Amino acid sequence: MRKAWVPVLLTILAVVGFGCNKDLKDPDSELKYSGPLIENKNVTTLYSDSAKVLVKLEAPVQQEFDDGNSVYPDGLYVEFYEQKPGEISSTLRANYGKQERNKSLYLARGNVVVENIIKKEKLETEELYWDQRKGDIYTDKFVKITTPERILMGNGLKAKQDFSDYVILNPTGTFDLKQQ
Repeated sequence: MRKAWVPVLLTILAVVGFGCNKDLKDPDSELKYSGPLIENKNVTTLYSDSAKVLVKLEAPVQQEFDDGNSVYPDGLYVEFYEQKPGEISSTLRANYGKQERNKSLYLARGNVVVENIIKKEKLETEELYWDQRKGDIYTDKFVKITTPERILMGNGLKAKQDFSDYVILNPTGTFDLKQQ
């Protein structure tokens, strides 16, 4: 009678053992941290070429991740400079920003405002990409451009990063046509 409990115990251990079987290839996969590795406060980053500052980026918080990307969760402010040292040609401001370091691509989101200081023009949108390598900004979202003479609106935009030249891809609204 003593030996009758041995097969029952072995059966229970086998059921419990197989029931707890998990994939043991990556035991930490569920516990892997995906948040920022570094968080910097009051960041100022300068981009230069041949010892001339071309772009100045400021942000209250910059978070750096394992893949090299950065996030600016509390917004960012960017100044673009002309060839003359210290002369700001345009600015960009947004509530949120993200940098994909491998592509040199920035995303600005939330109350995005780009101002061309020289031409006194202002771009407003909710989302804007800045390709640092190409020196372009673009979006497929609604845009509003205010110039000294008029207000232009549409969906989608391609422009130089200093906002000196731009094209609205799908203009909307009323247009004045001058006859000469």
